[in-house]
Amino acid sequence: MATLSQAAIAFSASNKFHFPSLSERKGQIFVVRSDARMNHLLARGARKSQTQRHAVATKADSSTSSKTGHELLLFEALREGLEEEMDRDPCVCVLGEDVGHYGGSYKVTKGLAPKFGDLRVLDTPIAENAFTGMGIGAAMTGLRPIVEGMNMGFLLLAFNQISNNCGMLHYTSGGQFKIPIVIRGPGGVGRQLGAEHSQRLESYFQSIPGIQMVACSTPYNAKGLMKAAIRSENPVILFEHVLLYNLKERIPDEEYVLSLEEAEMVRPGEHVTILTYSRMRYHVMQAAKTLVNKGYDPEVIDIRSLKPFDLYTIGNSVKKTHRVLIVEECMRTGGIGASLTAAITENFNDYLDAPIMCLSSQDVPTPYAGTLEEWTVVQPAQIVTAVEQLCQVKDGSWWWTSDRRGYYNDSSSKGPGCGISGESGDISEMVMM
Repeated sequence: MATLSQAAIAFSASNKFHFPSLSERKGQIFVVRSDARMNHLLARGARKSQTQRHAVATKADSSTSSKTGHELLLFEALREGLEEEMDRDPCVCVLGEDVGHYGGSYKVTKGLAPKFGDLRVLDTPIAENAFTGMGIGAAMTGLRPIVEGMNMGFLLLAFNQISNNCGMLHYTSGGQFKIPIVIRGPGGVGRQLGAEHSQRLESYFQSIPGIQMVACSTPYNAKGLMKAAIRSENPVILFEHVLLYNLKERIPDEEYVLSLEEAEMVRPGEHVTILTYSRMRYHVMQAAKTLVNKGYDPEVIDIRSLKPFDLYTIGNSVKKTHRVLIVEECMRTGGIGASLTAAITENFNDYLDAPIMCLSSQDVPTPYAGTLEEWTVVQPAQIVTAVEQLCQVKDGSWWWTSDRRGYYNDSSSKGPGCGISGESGDISEMVMM
C-alpha cells in the first residue's frame, strides 16, 4: 500500500497539481491550480471579497432554531454546510467512495460533483488507507479535504494513516505541517447492518494525540459542526449516526458556525445531570418525559465534543445537581463514558453526592437480528430505572433542602439517602453492561 507521500505525489502528477515547498507555503495561503475548469472555479472564488471568504458568522447556540429559517433533514444540513464552505473557499474538496456523481452512500454529497467538478469531488477506489493518506497529503499542502468513509467501520483500514500521520504530523514536524482535514461518515447501531458495519469507533480514536472528535445529533448542529470542522486548523473526526439522517429540523437562513468544543444544554434541570450524545440524546429525552411525570427534574446535556470534553458546562451542571448519569451507545470498556467518568471524578469529585453511573452498549459484537440488536444498546426504560436508583427515591421519603441536596425521611429504607454517608446501596447493579 502506498504511503501518504506517494499517494500525494501520484495525485499531483495525475491532476497536474503543484505542491509547494515549505518556503513557498510560509506566510501565504496556498491555492491549488490545475486545468481550465479548476482555474475557473478558483477565479470565481477569488473574486469574492476577503471579508466574504473569511468572515465567520457566529450564532448563539439555542435549543430552538429560527422560526424564519428553512427545514432540512440532517443529511441535507450536512450537505448545505459542506456546499457553503466549498463556495467560500476553493481549497475545500471532498474525496471518498461514491461521493461524486452517486452522491455518497447516504446522499450527503449529492449534487456537489456537477457543481464543483470531479477534481473537487473526487471518487476514489475502495481503498480507505490509500485515499485517507491522499487526503492527509493534500491537507499538508494547503487544501482542506473532507474524507468520507462509506461506513465508519471501514476506517479501521485507515487506522495507521489516522493515528501515525493525521494526528501526529503537526507534532513530529515541529509545527511545519498543519493537517486541516475532516474525516466523517455514518456509523452506529439500529439498521441491522451486522457486527462489522455497526461499530462505534469513538473509543478507538479518542486516545490519538492531535485529533478532535465531535458527534452531531440534530440538523442544526450537524451543519454548524460541519462548517466549524472544515475551518479548523486541526484534524477533526465527525461522527454521524445512520438513524439520524432523516431527522428534520428548521434551521436559520443566516450563516452560523458552532464551536467544536462546546456542549449543548438540551434540558435544564435540578436533580440529576444526564450526559449523552448522538442517537442516545433521543433515548434520554424520551426517558426524561417519563421522569418528569414521576416528579424528577433531570438536566440533559448533549456533550457533542467527544474530545476535548466541555468541562466548563459539565462542571457547572455537576455542581448544581450533584449526581451524574452518562448514557452512550459506545462500548462500556474503554468507551467515551469511561473517559468522561474519569474526567468528572478528577475535577468535580467533591461535588458528587452519589457514584457516577454509566449506561453503555454491551461488550459484544452487534447481532444482525433486530430484537437482539436492540437489546445490546441502552433503552429509555433503563435510563428511567437508573435515575430512580441513582437518586434512591421512595414514595413519601424524600424532600429537597435549600442547597438542593436530597435526604431520606424514612429510616427503614434500605441504603443511604443522597448526601448521607452510610452503607452502600445497590447502585453498582445499575451500572449497565
